[in-house]
Amino acid sequence: MASISIEGASRTFADGTRALDGVNLVVGNGEFLVLVGPSGCGKSTLLRSVAGLEPLDSGRVLIGEADVTGKPAGERDIAMVFQNYALYPQMTVRDNIEFGLKSRRMSERERRERVADVAGLLGLGSLLARRPAELSGGQLQRVAMGRAIARRPQAFLMDEPLSNLDAQLRTSMRAELSRMRERLGVTTLYVTHDQIEAMTLGERVAVMREGTIQQCDTPRRLFDQPRNVFVATFMGSPPMNLLKAERTAGGIRFGRYELPLEAGVIPPAVPSTWLMGLRPGDLALDRSAPSHWPRIEAVPHAVEEYGHERIVRFRYDDPSNGGTEFDVGALLNGRDVIAVGERLRLGVDTAHLHFFDPQSGNALA
Repeated sequence: MASISIEGASRTFADGTRALDGVNLVVGNGEFLVLVGPSGCGKSTLLRSVAGLEPLDSGRVLIGEADVTGKPAGERDIAMVFQNYALYPQMTVRDNIEFGLKSRRMSERERRERVADVAGLLGLGSLLARRPAELSGGQLQRVAMGRAIARRPQAFLMDEPLSNLDAQLRTSMRAELSRMRERLGVTTLYVTHDQIEAMTLGERVAVMREGTIQQCDTPRRLFDQPRNVFVATFMGSPPMNLLKAERTAGGIRFGRYELPLEAGVIPPAVPSTWLMGLRPGDLALDRSAPSHWPRIEAVPHAVEEYGHERIVRFRYDDPSNGGTEFDVGALLNGRDVIAVGERLRLGVDTAHLHFFDPQSGNALA
């Protein structure tokens, strides 16, 4: 195993698109780090640069202590798992897993032992004689991972390996990946656009936007202490509500609502007006909310059912901004019967408010 260090990585494509803009990132020895961001943010370009499949205009890549920036992919001692599996259709599962081992001149006995170890880890023992056309999507992905594991490289690179699977398979494969991460402890850089996947898999998560890393931290800190509006709204499902707010003598006001706050809840660095971040899960029906939470009234215009949960959406208007309406989402218990147009009384957890500068979008506290 070895760490992966990316120093000042920059890459501009021929059409002028700046894919990477001075990226610095370290994946610790044995760490599972997830790169997440919207399409086109540069995460796959960064992964391919580490793999040696995409050149850098400037910067360098180190695997352990070795600078591999100018080395071809085959000399970097890393294994990559692609979203399209990249298996040889004419070969059996066994042959696909063995393929990379033959080029290393391993004996047949060593290869068989290595394949048996991988098959036991990933539950592929009964599939070794089959060909890719005879396998399901989840089985194909396990074979692709098995081929990478069998090589025992210094690091794994995974490029959206679950994106071609249906929702139920993605859930089970996430659990399988988590178990594999615990058992192998191999340095892994994993790319996804799915923030739920990032939160459940990553020991740390790096959030990318327009070729830069906005924040790299544990999933919990990204959720509770986002560095800016982009991270705050990208991480978390449903996304954080952003509301124009201002101080009052006894608390804060947003739109027609005024919430009382205890002294010290608003940090001194927060100006008189700011963007207030409110997680949908920090709203609750009156009967469920603690008595000390302040209340607001809302009339839902949409209710989205998720079984054990439901998202209730309501609007509020801001008289100070020409009556502009803003949409707010509340994540409530799915067993509560709520109808569109019904007047609700909601409690607000003011202990978990977020404060952002309205111009820069950066967190104020």
